[in-house]
Amino acid sequence: MGGYSKGNGGDRGKVMKKLRKMQKKLRLLFFVLLCVPFIMGTVFNAGAAEDNKDKAVIATEAEGEAVAEAEDIKEKPLIHYVIVEGIVEPAMGEFIVKSIDDATKANAELIVFQLDTPGGLDLSMRVIIKSILSSDVPVVVYVAPPGARAASAGVFITYASHVAAMAPGTNMGSAHPVAMGGGEIDETMMAKVENDAAAYIKSIAEKKGRNAEWAEKAVRESVNITAEEALKLNVIEILAENRDELFKEINGRTVDTITGKVTIKIDNAEVVEIEPGIRLSILKTIANPNVAYILMMIGMMGIYFELSNPGMIFPGVVGAICLILAFYSFQTLPVNYAGLALIILGLILFIAEVKIVSFGLLTIAGIICLTLGSVMLFDSPMPFIRISFWVVLPTVLMTSTAMAMMMYLAVQVHKKNPVSGLEALMGDEGRVEDEIHPPEHGYVGHVFIEGEYWKAVSDVKIVKGEQVKVVGIDGLLLKVKKV
Repeated sequence: MGGYSKGNGGDRGKVMKKLRKMQKKLRLLFFVLLCVPFIMGTVFNAGAAEDNKDKAVIATEAEGEAVAEAEDIKEKPLIHYVIVEGIVEPAMGEFIVKSIDDATKANAELIVFQLDTPGGLDLSMRVIIKSILSSDVPVVVYVAPPGARAASAGVFITYASHVAAMAPGTNMGSAHPVAMGGGEIDETMMAKVENDAAAYIKSIAEKKGRNAEWAEKAVRESVNITAEEALKLNVIEILAENRDELFKEINGRTVDTITGKVTIKIDNAEVVEIEPGIRLSILKTIANPNVAYILMMIGMMGIYFELSNPGMIFPGVVGAICLILAFYSFQTLPVNYAGLALIILGLILFIAEVKIVSFGLLTIAGIICLTLGSVMLFDSPMPFIRISFWVVLPTVLMTSTAMAMMMYLAVQVHKKNPVSGLEALMGDEGRVEDEIHPPEHGYVGHVFIEGEYWKAVSDVKIVKGEQVKVVGIDGLLLKVKKV
């Protein structure tokens, strides 16, 4: 009797299913909205490439085509011309190393790197320099076009080349090492790093017969010079307006490679421009601080949505992928872990707001933590390894808005009357089927409510056929009163 039926009791289950579906759709919509900052960040990076020289530079996927083309034109010398722009980091290092290997396999006469960089990571720079110094093919580093620069790590790379060239209107210098990761290093450690960098560039300069005195000043004093001054000071060998003029100046020069002296002969040479490949292009984009930050935020929110509503699958999968990609970027970026901790704390405060009545204080604290953590996340003296404010702002706003909407919906759900279980019967009305007496009479009547028969008692006698309302529940026994 109590609780069993085949009638309208199934309606409540249908309502619950519809409500769950609606909640899943809303959560999915909020998660998709969180992806908008990722698109905005990508657009921002593309638009700001001219200012911050952070355009993706990546390895070629055209090795097969280049080799095949070289075989078809064996009677002509082959030049590989590679444009390298942006921060010196692992993706660029892999790109340059692979480009040199490709040139060697294709029996190229010469490989030219058109360089424009603000500097970057010491480890990646040393990988590049090792590859250049051990190359069988003569390597030319050409700082171009006008307005380009070879700063910091770019100075070391230029010095390591077999032939160094610059275009008018370019500059080189500021090679002093800096601390990364937001921490200060003591004077003794800084002196060690500086002396190591100075000795490294001096050894390269002496090996290549270039101005070692100026190279040391670039490291210790962060001096800069123009292309014309670089030529006078024997920092470079060639000052060329364009690529054709560069080739004319290079033709006939003799350089020392790892296999001995090589005379460069590039009359009527075939120039193969190496195009970026998709794989390293993606890695380069991921290594961008703005993109890494957005990936981390999407990843954290995706995991949160999956944990708060198990079974959605999509947010959890996307969140896990984004977090893995973000962690890949973090290994090459100066992550400030205090900033990362603030971001995680902000998300915890958002979650706590749902469980604890704080009248919005936890939400405000979460937004503050999220904002401060985002600004602190990549703490570097170099502006190209910091997050843009115009990426942080929309990302924080979107995340905060999504969390606020989620909390609002959660509160609204808590305010609603239960739609399943015994609690859902509170306030429901039904019909008396067996006469009801007060409990002390020892007789229990029955009522028919929402398609189900229930045992019921009342403080007063209620006859069969009367309408009653549920005012209490004791196990499977309902307490009712006459309507």
